[in-house]
Amino acid sequence: MTEPTSPAATLRALLATLVKAALIADEARVAVWRREAAELHGRLAGQDLSALKLDGVWTLAVREAEAPDLRPDETQVSLTLPQDCPLALDAVAGPGFDFDAAVDRVRKSASTG
Repeated sequence: MTEPTSPAATLRALLATLVKAALIADEARVAVWRREAAELHGRLAGQDLSALKLDGVWTLAVREAEAPDLRPDETQVSLTLPQDCPLALDAVAGPGFDFDAAVDRVRKSASTG
């Protein structure tokens, strides 16, 4: 994993991890992403994220998560993710972060085909 340095890059990486976990049903990979998300969430603790445009960060995260090399594995659902982030900033960066609930919210926010 690349070491994001800015809060925006860290948040983008965290959101991308959630999207990948929503798209791909491989339990071993989801376990890796769960650990990655916990680490990224920890880096966001105490950061001032109020100036970030969550929907813009979301758009970049979705692009990152939908990389062509992952598409063959995207078997969880056939979906189109929303343009607006389906998660509140507190749900992602706040103290009550729940990986499984966040992944479920991303999955449910998608338009299924």
